[in-house]
Amino acid sequence: MRRLLSYRFTLLVLLGLLLSCLAERVSAAQLSVAPLLALTVPGWLLLTAGLAARWAWRRRRVALLPLAALMLAWPQVQRGFPLRLVPGAWSLVPGPNDEPPTLSPKHQAPGTKPQAPKTLRLLSANVRIFNVYAHLRRADSTAPRRFISWLAASPADVLCLQEFYQEPAGSQTQEGELFRVGEKLGAGSGRQGFVSKTLTNSAGAEFGLAIFSRLPIVGRGEISFGRLSQNHAMWVDVAGPASADTVRVFNAHLQSMSLDEADLVAAGTTRAGLENKGRGLLRRFVRGAAARAWQADTLAAHIARSPYPVLLAADLNDLPYSYSYQRLAGSLQNAWATAGFGPGNTYHGRLPPLLRIDQQFAGPAWQVLGCRVHDEIPYSDHFPVEGLYRLR
Repeated sequence: MRRLLSYRFTLLVLLGLLLSCLAERVSAAQLSVAPLLALTVPGWLLLTAGLAARWAWRRRRVALLPLAALMLAWPQVQRGFPLRLVPGAWSLVPGPNDEPPTLSPKHQAPGTKPQAPKTLRLLSANVRIFNVYAHLRRADSTAPRRFISWLAASPADVLCLQEFYQEPAGSQTQEGELFRVGEKLGAGSGRQGFVSKTLTNSAGAEFGLAIFSRLPIVGRGEISFGRLSQNHAMWVDVAGPASADTVRVFNAHLQSMSLDEADLVAAGTTRAGLENKGRGLLRRFVRGAAARAWQADTLAAHIARSPYPVLLAADLNDLPYSYSYQRLAGSLQNAWATAGFGPGNTYHGRLPPLLRIDQQFAGPAWQVLGCRVHDEIPYSDHFPVEGLYRLR
């Protein structure tokens, strides 16, 4: 009887893994429980690995079932916790000023002049309006200045910033010229800029998304998700990385999870907190997942129509085990899953450090050479992500 129950438990675990993987392909608008079921994928993977080890240790043929399931679910393993044996262009734990190695061009005919490799370096970050409000910089009053200076000095060819904030040229506030960010990240650092504004306050300060590029910007546009709000997308066409190339870079900020961090901590630490906060958190999570699913569909349709090779930087506000991630990864390469190692946490807050909600994707015309998370830059509630790409 005990052996029969073990066999049945193995089959139930494999069924749970199958259903949770399938749930990633179902929008919350179609099935409200789908995003919750998709979040259980890591748990089912761990159980499946444990069962494979247990049955193999006991030398039972049934071990082949969980082993086969793990092989079939390997893409799910790689998207959440990539286990790459060959290091990418960056070391696994780079220092703040590390440079990627020089990428040599393909074999050249004797006597010909070497050509520069067609590489593009992309840095993306949710900058949390550069902590312009006092309560955001309570822990470090120098954070805004240090963050802006770090971005300005970055060697990246293109910067994609979410929750962007800047004050107009000529403005004089109590901060002086600190938040005249467009000038510092634009002409001040040799870049052209495009700011997609969603709000301008009474003082003329602007909020929205922004892209700054050292490569010439030859086209631009905005993508509203119903209406132009903080949650929208933008794109630029840049001339490069080689003289004959034009590429399109998308920058997106999807619907927030709408989950208060304090509520999550309360629900996860005490039974009373779970009873008081749990139901409301679930409702907000499902509503947010449904909004992100529709936004991901809209963004994917725009990407499919791009006439040029595509790069996408996004604050997805969603985990790799979700419909929105699956929708975008279906036609694009995820940079971290392709060239990273480990969980790649990008969330900087009080919750467990396993939340990769900021992503970079590349179209099939690109080779992903490296990707890293700048967890040494703690000036926002998101860590910056940097990717290195080469046109094939």
